Amino acid sequence: MNVQLIKELRERTGVGFGDCKKALVEADWDMDAAIEIVRMQSGAKAEKKADRTAAEGLLAVALADDKKSGAIVEINIETDFAARNEKFIAFVEKASSQVLVDGSDGIAEALEEERQTLVQEIGENITIRRAERLVANDGVIGSYLHQDNKKGTLVRLAGGNDEVGKDVAMHVTAMRPLVVAPSDVPEDVVAKERAILEEQAADSGKPAEIVAKMVEGRLRKFLAESSLTEQPFVKDPDTKVGKMLGSAGATCEAFVRFEVGEGIEREEEDFAAEVQKQLQ
Repeated sequence: MNVQLIKELRERTGVGFGDCKKALVEADWDMDAAIEIVRMQSGAKAEKKADRTAAEGLLAVALADDKKSGAIVEINIETDFAARNEKFIAFVEKASSQVLVDGSDGIAEALEEERQTLVQEIGENITIRRAERLVANDGVIGSYLHQDNKKGTLVRLAGGNDEVGKDVAMHVTAMRPLVVAPSDVPEDVVAKERAILEEQAADSGKPAEIVAKMVEGRLRKFLAESSLTEQPFVKDPDTKVGKMLGSAGATCEAFVRFEVGEGIEREEEDFAAEVQKQLQ
């Protein structure tokens, strides 16, 4: 047994000692052939785990030195414990750096081989769920990543500076606006909300003209609560975000907010059934 070759293969592929030994034996101790075997095994193992729900994970944010561009990515894994694996963390950070340079198109394909290797090493399904890059023409990209790396935001400002960008990104992360301004709310969303409000107001038994005023007032409130510029600024609730931006000579053109696992249907675990299955 050539321990040095096993060690080298482990360093080059990141897989376990036992798997490296098996691959080298199968390849008659030829390094290139063993690497190919490991890659094929990684792909097979990754495919077997692909149908397992991965709703935990991490976000990563990368900003260019001049703050003119920024990237945010979400990569999922099955358990929060595995999300703290150093190699998983490094993989997420690498993905954000690559999106910053190359954009989000093709990021999953570009990192597929590394993803498969990591799946084999950690033993859990890993998915590159989503990624975005924002580019500022005459302003800055601001970012905020919550300390647990589970929630984060990129914002694109026209005008402003780094501090304002970070403040707006922090606000978006905390308050979850749907759009930048009321006029940005999609017409179908407005129509659906109006229908709900009309049904609620109709049950009040009040005259039609009063009902109409109630609906319009509540709709304006919905639009304001959904819009970044109309929300009270999280650091100064007496000031709306739009006014704060105006005072700083800035406007928000766009934002991207990610939260790990949002929208993913999580499987309910039946611990008792799992124990019984193992006993059988």
